[in-house]
This record gives sequence, C-alpha cells and structure tokens, in this order.
Amino acid sequence: MAQISLMVHGRSYQVTCDDGQEGHLLKLAEYIDRKVGELEGSIGQVGEQRLLFMSCLLVADELFDARRQIDGLKTGDVPLGQAAGYGAGAKSAPDSGDERATQALEACAQRIEAIAARLQEA
Repeated sequence: MAQISLMVHGRSYQVTCDDGQEGHLLKLAEYIDRKVGELEGSIGQVGEQRLLFMSCLLVADELFDARRQIDGLKTGDVPLGQAAGYGAGAKSAPDSGDERATQALEACAQRIEAIAARLQEA
C-alpha cells in the first residue's frame, strides 16, 4: 500500500491507496481542486465545508449525466452528436473535436451556473 498527500483547496489530505494508483488519485484531487476553485470564483467564499460539499454535488451531477449519456448511447436513445453536447440542449454534431470540446465545456459551464444558482437559493 502506498501513502500520498493530496492537496484540495489549499489543504493537504493523507490518503492510502494501492501501489500504482498514486498518479490517478493525484489527477482526481487536481480535478476536485479545480471544481472547488471554479465554484468559489462564481459564488465566493461560503465556508470550506459547504464549498467542498457543493463541489461534490457538481461532480456527482457530472457523473450521473455521463452515465445517462452512456446508457443512451448503448441503447441508441441518444445520437452520438448529442452525447458530445451534453444532452438535451445539444446542437447537431460539430465538425471537429475542438468544436465538440467547446460545446461540451459551454454546456458544463451553464450547468454549473444553474446548480450554483439553485444552491445559493437554498
């Protein structure tokens, strides 16, 4: 077993993991740290615990959407062009990978803003 230190929102967390998983956990921690930073940038400092919880909700929401899209692709319910655009509001399939990435990022940003707005109202 390996032990590594992960940094999220300026705090260090000691984590034990299987040998060889250190790099993967570092990438996950970096992703979470980016989410916390983005959320803090959009709604401000609301306390570390609440900020981390809200970030977890965003990541869980992304996971559920990705699973729904995968399930839709497997069953044929979601055309491939719509899966790249993150679901219901997707446009027709873009011409390049860059356009697909831009479209997906824009959809994610809109979803994050909507979730942040709902959380602020709570």
